[in-house]
Amino acid sequence: MIGDILRGLLAPDPRPLSQPDARLALAALMVRIARVDGDYSDAEINRIDRILSARYGLSPFDAIDLRHRAEDLEAQAPDTVRFTRAIKEAVDYDHRESVIEALWSVVLADGHRDGEEDSLLRLLANLLGINDRDSNLARQRVEARLK
Repeated sequence: MIGDILRGLLAPDPRPLSQPDARLALAALMVRIARVDGDYSDAEINRIDRILSARYGLSPFDAIDLRHRAEDLEAQAPDTVRFTRAIKEAVDYDHRESVIEALWSVVLADGHRDGEEDSLLRLLANLLGINDRDSNLARQRVEARLK
C-alpha cells in the first residue's frame, strides 16, 4: 500500500489521492513536522494520535495504526514538494487550512517552537497554498486552545 502511494506521489504527474491515501498522507505530514527537530517526543506522538482520532472519527487503536503507517510513509517519502502537491490537489482550501492548524498543534505539543519546525511549517503552508496570514491565524487558534 505505501509503495503504491509513493509510486503515485513520485510519478511525473501525481494522480489524485483517494480518501484513505489522503488521510495517510496528511498523517505523514504531521509525522514529518514532529520529526524535523530530531526530537519525536511522546507529546507530539500523542497529539498526532488525538488529531487523527478526532479528525477521522477513529478509535484510539485505529489512530495509532494510521500513525504507524504514516511514520513508514514519511520515512520513505523523500520529496516534500511532490508530497504536498498531491495533497493540495486532493484537499480543498478549507481542509488544507485545518491541516495547517493540525500541524501547528503538533509543533506546539511539546511546549516550544523550534526554528526547524517553523521553517518546515512555513514551507508546508506555502506548498499547500496557505498564505502566511492564514497560517499565523491557525497558530493563534491553536495557542488559544492550549492556554
